[in-house]
Amino acid sequence: MTRAAPPDARSRGIALAEATLAGDRRALARLLTSVESRTPGAEAALRVLHPRAGGAHVIGVTGAPGAGKSTLVSAIVRELRARGRSAAVVAVDPSSPITGGAILGDRVRMQEHATDDGVFIRSMAARGHAGGLAATTDTAVTALDAAGFDVVIVETVGTGQSEVEVVATADTTVVLEAPEMGDEIQAIKAGLLEVADIVVVSKGDRPGAERTANLLRTMLATGTGPDEPLAVRRRPKRPEVLLTTGATGAGVAALVDALDRHRAAPGADGVTEARLKRAETLVWAIVMARVRDDIAKGESAAEARALMAAVAAHAIDPYAAADALLAARAAAGGAGEGSGS
Repeated sequence: MTRAAPPDARSRGIALAEATLAGDRRALARLLTSVESRTPGAEAALRVLHPRAGGAHVIGVTGAPGAGKSTLVSAIVRELRARGRSAAVVAVDPSSPITGGAILGDRVRMQEHATDDGVFIRSMAARGHAGGLAATTDTAVTALDAAGFDVVIVETVGTGQSEVEVVATADTTVVLEAPEMGDEIQAIKAGLLEVADIVVVSKGDRPGAERTANLLRTMLATGTGPDEPLAVRRRPKRPEVLLTTGATGAGVAALVDALDRHRAAPGADGVTEARLKRAETLVWAIVMARVRDDIAKGESAAEARALMAAVAAHAIDPYAAADALLAARAAAGGAGEGSGS
């Protein structure tokens, strides 16, 4: 099913997209606001931009709070600019559970790049979305990619070891570990390092940094935790482990070199596995949102509410309610009118 935005909204979205492609940074900022707010013109804009995307190297940076993500991202941008490359940053910040707003502290930490035309920094509020990203992060990345940036960096919220959603957005995933935080062994067993392409021990000038890096290298090389036989646990990746000090820039050039080495060449079908995962994430998110909208609006709304109430009262199970809603949608034709193209 496709959605038809109102003609004026569609025209505004297309105009923003065209201005973005022409290099208008103000239009890009307005477009990202439209995407984040899910306005009617955002889809029309993204239909224009998506065919022009695909040239940027998308890098995800994640890790626990206090690991130094923002400082490292700023240092990576500095190194990229020294090499003559443009860079865009999407920094996802935690949101207020009351207002939905965010402090946007990551953008504050990157003020050294504020006057550089080759750098674009956008903060996004997570707005309760789990996994370390905002719900519209993927579409924001597409817009920045289409705008012509050489590298797009996505910095996650930083809430712990479960932030693995970034792997479906990034070509290369960087996981930060701070020295002597006491969680090295737990981290190696967690899902976060399972998705790492490169592991960075940040704050490399601190005591214990080299020890932490060596411990991680040993565990990743053997593919096991310290108490697990090799046959029990196999790691899907063998990431490089690097030491950096974002405040001074030490080790950052080596990290950028590693990022360049990791950037995978397309397969026989012209896409990498990472980009296939990103496409799946985008398409299924749109499908699920449209199905939900169809069911939650119009004539189905009352039936949906009654079924939710029945589930809440434990009169029926949630699977039966989902089956009933999908069956009702299929019986009604399962599609609305219009085309957004």
